Amino acid sequence: MAGQGAIIGIDATAALTQGGGIGRYTRELIRALVAEAPHNHYTLFSARPPAVLPVADSLPVAPNVAHRPAPVDERWLYRLWYRAGVPLPVQLFTGRIDLFHSPDFVLPPVRGDVPTLLTVHDLSFVHYPATFPAKLVAYLNRVVPRSVARASHILADSESTRRDLAAVWRVPDDKVTVLHSGVNERFRPVTDAATLGAVRARYGLGDRPYVLTVGTVQPRKNYELLVRAFRSVAESLPHVLVIAGGRGWLSNGLRAEIDRQGLAERVLLLGFVDDADLPALYSAADLFVFPSLYEGFGLPLLEAMACGVPVISSDASSPVSYTHLTLPTSDLV
Repeated sequence: MAGQGAIIGIDATAALTQGGGIGRYTRELIRALVAEAPHNHYTLFSARPPAVLPVADSLPVAPNVAHRPAPVDERWLYRLWYRAGVPLPVQLFTGRIDLFHSPDFVLPPVRGDVPTLLTVHDLSFVHYPATFPAKLVAYLNRVVPRSVARASHILADSESTRRDLAAVWRVPDDKVTVLHSGVNERFRPVTDAATLGAVRARYGLGDRPYVLTVGTVQPRKNYELLVRAFRSVAESLPHVLVIAGGRGWLSNGLRAEIDRQGLAERVLLLGFVDDADLPALYSAADLFVFPSLYEGFGLPLLEAMACGVPVISSDASSPVSYTHLTLPTSDLV
């Protein structure tokens, strides 16, 4: 114990290496814990951070927060732990801890009887393996079930993920807690013309009306289908289709599909968009579309709703439950 609180170890690697998705989940979780439970001490373990971080201020700075990076990068650390099976306990980097939380699917070796918490966001690599690189699927199918079995308790992003854990790996209900993600308070309708105009200018949108989707460019997001659907209505609409998200794996097909449909001037790929710009980007859109094949949660849906944007979504896995949500600033189409 540290004073009145516990020493909590957290794997902060995703916070330092991923701009969106799990990276944001991890950053927001750490910030909330430090703010809401300041009596604890937080030891933030990570693989060696990259030279250039995807976002500024990735980790909080506070008297009760310590960052303990490993001397090797993520690839080499995971090779040692999960391929070679070298049982180097995480305490070699963190020092003594009372609890260890891994928020990104895999659990490192933890010495002794220290309780462990593992977040499993989804099982998309099980249900849609073709949307992942084959080597990544093999790695996840080998390592994630072992981590699930070793963890003292599991956090799932949604009831959909909890059901998947039970169905695929027979994880008992009492080992899983569903913890829904929240929407940061910055996500609300932006009406200031200067702010909206600045974001439009920053991303080259001009005054054109647009349909928006947000998420890393990868096959599971189903953007190629979205491009084909947009092509069927493009001649009757003045809108452009805006895809905001960093480039992920197996993403070359999207550009090819855009060219195949003759939409090079009507589909804009923005790349990664800074969190601070997202509320205005959502608010200026006429429609938000989320055609994903599978989601463990689907946070952009809630962000769009919170910004007052009408939403069209696929009914796959977790997003189907959003049809039961009522938010005062949103319309669900």
